[in-house]
Amino acid sequence: MEQVKQIHQCAHIVDAHFDLLMDVEIQRGYGRKKVIETDYLPKFREGGVNTVVAAIYIDNQFVPEMSLRKALNQIQALYAEMDESPEVISLCRSVADIQKAEEEGKIGFILSLEGAEPLYRDVNLLRIFYELGLRKLGFVWSRRNDAGDGSDFILGRKRKQGGLSDFGFELIEKAEELGIVLDVTHLNDEGFWDVMEAARHPVIASHSNCRSICPSPRNLSDDQIKAIAEKGGVIGINAVSFVVADTDEQANVDGLLAHMDHIKRLVGIEHMGLGLDLCEDFMKYIAPETLAQIPRKPFDVIKGHGEIPKITEALLKHGYKESDIEQILGGNWLRVYREVWK
Repeated sequence: MEQVKQIHQCAHIVDAHFDLLMDVEIQRGYGRKKVIETDYLPKFREGGVNTVVAAIYIDNQFVPEMSLRKALNQIQALYAEMDESPEVISLCRSVADIQKAEEEGKIGFILSLEGAEPLYRDVNLLRIFYELGLRKLGFVWSRRNDAGDGSDFILGRKRKQGGLSDFGFELIEKAEELGIVLDVTHLNDEGFWDVMEAARHPVIASHSNCRSICPSPRNLSDDQIKAIAEKGGVIGINAVSFVVADTDEQANVDGLLAHMDHIKRLVGIEHMGLGLDLCEDFMKYIAPETLAQIPRKPFDVIKGHGEIPKITEALLKHGYKESDIEQILGGNWLRVYREVWK
């Protein structure tokens, strides 16, 4: 554990996907303040986290009519949190901002869209979100929208699939013009290959695992992993149980390492990062009746950001060098940001 502590002191640790803004907005609606500082900061500090990609996720009940309003509400919630906790959190629009936040002992947040629903069919709205701080664009969540088709979570679904729409291709062009990173997580296979064919800059999968280890359509095939690597992109390892392993018993840190080992063998450590997608804090918003219909209730294979050292320890035991671990914990993400952001 002393070696783990030393690595965490040297590394810049990035979680490339966390849905906390939905929770922050809801909690602030109840009248709470300093939600991030109170509920999340202790775990970030415990795990050594420096930077968090805060996803803007719109729940099904607000799609499509309320998508833009809910997205703006979530961004406003983060801005309000920064006003209340200026000494501990900040919004990062550049790599220089990320470095400054670390130097000042703050947690830096990067805004991303998990699904293009808030843009409706107006590509020009992407510029507005960029000015508000957006630096990553996920085309879809696992549902169909105006940009394209989302992946299923379960094999064997019969829904007809399509690739990107004309609007989806417009988003690629506009995002790359602005310097926004393209994220293929949650896209179906057809849409994935559309992005890879059209994109000119590195493409990421912010929170996806390996289909050959856990055969969910939500995960990436070996060919998709290779395609991301060929563009210089990064894949964020996801810690949610049902994309880690086929069974709950195998959904643990060792299961997580199986995906990391596979990516290492396939394309190398320079294309791997953390995109933990931790979900247990948000299960409180799912109705018991809905949970009862889910065959496997999802859980996090690490219990919050405070347990990231367990991943570092496991990487050491699997023979990863300290310099490689530092790249996985955050260095690879920073490389992509330097290349794509403007």
